Amino acid sequence: MGTGTGEVAAFRNVSKSYGRVKAVNGLDLVLRPGETVALLGPNGAGKSSSLDLLLGLREPDSGTVELFGGTPREAITAGRVGAMLQSGGLMSDVKVRELVALACKVHPKGHAPDEVLRTAGITEIADRRVDKLSGGQEQRVRFALAVAGANDLIVLDEPTTGMDVSVRRQFWAAMRAQADAGRTVLFATHYLEEADSIADRVLVLHKGRLIADGSSAEIKAKAGARRIGFELHPSDGGALDEALLRALPGTVGLDVSTRADGVHTVRIRSTDADAGVAALYKAGLYPRGLEVTTLGLEQAFLTITGEKDKDDEEAEASAR
Repeated sequence: MGTGTGEVAAFRNVSKSYGRVKAVNGLDLVLRPGETVALLGPNGAGKSSSLDLLLGLREPDSGTVELFGGTPREAITAGRVGAMLQSGGLMSDVKVRELVALACKVHPKGHAPDEVLRTAGITEIADRRVDKLSGGQEQRVRFALAVAGANDLIVLDEPTTGMDVSVRRQFWAAMRAQADAGRTVLFATHYLEEADSIADRVLVLHKGRLIADGSSAEIKAKAGARRIGFELHPSDGGALDEALLRALPGTVGLDVSTRADGVHTVRIRSTDADAGVAALYKAGLYPRGLEVTTLGLEQAFLTITGEKDKDDEEAEASAR
C-alpha cells in the first residue's frame, strides 16, 4: 500500500548539466501518494534525466532530490521503488521465469513469481529465453521486474514503446490496478493519448523546466484555446477570405483546405471561440456544420511548448 499522507518524491531547485547542455534547470516538483502522473515534453526536455536523478542513477549539480523523506538510494534499498527504464539490457542466457524469480527473490518485499508473471501478462512466454523475445515482449518483462515486489512508487520511462495497441491496453489495465492498490505511478511517454486517458496529473517539461502542472483538463485550459470547425460552400455566397478569418477575435491558428467542388474546410484555433463565432456571422458568412470543441491534450501540449519556444526566442533576441 502507499504511504498515506506526505511526500513520495520531491525535487527542490534541482539542476543537472552535461557540458554546456542544461538537461534539468531549477526543477521544483512534489509527488504525493496514490497519484498517477504523466511526464511529457519534447525530445531534449529533460524527462529521462529527471527520472535518472529521481532514481539516484545520477547526482544533481545543485538542489536536492528526496524519496520518502530520504535519499533515492535509501528508498530503493528499502524496496520502495520499482523502475522500468529505456536504458540497460536484460540478462540474455536465462528464461523469463528465471529472471522474474530472481527479481522477486532479491526484492525486500518480493511477490510470488507466478503472480508477477500474471500481472505483466507474460505467463505464456515464461519458458522462453530472454534473448528470443520481441521488443514488445522485452518491455513487458521489464515491467514485470518493476513490479516484482510491493513498491510504493513505480517509475516508467516510455513503457509502451514497441507494444502493439492490444498489448498497450493490457499494460495500462495492469498499471491501473497498481494505482488502485495505492501506489504512486510516474511515467514518461510520447503517446499523449495515454497521458490523457491514464494520468490524473500531467507534468510538462521544456528545456529542463516545469512549464505546466495539472490535470489533463487543466493543461488543456492552460493552452487557452478551443477549435472552431466549419465548411464554407460557394453556393452560400461567402467567398473565402483568409485575412478576415485570421482577424477574427481570439484567432491564434488557421488551417484551410479546399475540395475539388470548391467547398472550403476551415479549422480555427481560438482563445475566444464565442466572440469568433459571433464575428463570423456578423461578417456575413454562413458556416455549415459549425463545431466548437476543446483542444485535445496533444494540441494543448504543442501550444504550450510552442509558446514557450517563442518566449525563449524573444528573450534571447532582447538580450543580444
